[in-house]
Amino acid sequence: MILIGQYDSPFVRRVAIALRLYGLPFEHRPWSTFGDGDKIAAFNPLRRVPTLVLDSGEALIESTAILDFLDELVGSERAMIAERGPERRHALKICALATGLGDKAVSLVYERVLRGDHQSKIWVARCEAQIGGVLEVLEKARAGIASPYWFGATIGHADIAVACVLRFASEAHPQLFDEVRYPALKAHAARCESLPVFQEIVQPLIPPSGD
Repeated sequence: MILIGQYDSPFVRRVAIALRLYGLPFEHRPWSTFGDGDKIAAFNPLRRVPTLVLDSGEALIESTAILDFLDELVGSERAMIAERGPERRHALKICALATGLGDKAVSLVYERVLRGDHQSKIWVARCEAQIGGVLEVLEKARAGIASPYWFGATIGHADIAVACVLRFASEAHPQLFDEVRYPALKAHAARCESLPVFQEIVQPLIPPSGD
């Protein structure tokens, strides 16, 4: 399999970490959606990452869909999410909140880089309100859980998604992620980031150029 995208993307990173935790071999092509858009388009017309190219040549797009495939590949006993029921729905909701936060954080990066002094104040305020709202919900949820990870003693997709997005948000918009205000999320991120796989699969944020 080939994973396309740079690890400064929280979406690419969560897929790569899952691949490694599942013990699934893959080739990594750290292509940028800006600088390498034409290369990505050969596999994904949206020119977005992550894109996972299977050995058959089929290309999977969007991190949630990719992880669904990986879960099916390793089987329900190894999958890092419940197979069905309320726990699965809850995990998917945490993942959706985290990735939604990530989307808004990415949007703010593009707004800052591409529009510069002409940023839309309304759009920026909306994105910041959405990010703040999600952080509050996730903080409250995580603070109410005593286990090492969101759904018990072992790491799952929800844990990975939240940790990856928090790292991106804290690098891209440090003023929005106040670690004093969100101590449970800070502790959660630190626990995940201390794991060898997180330390192996990481890349400092490289914002796109506005040129």
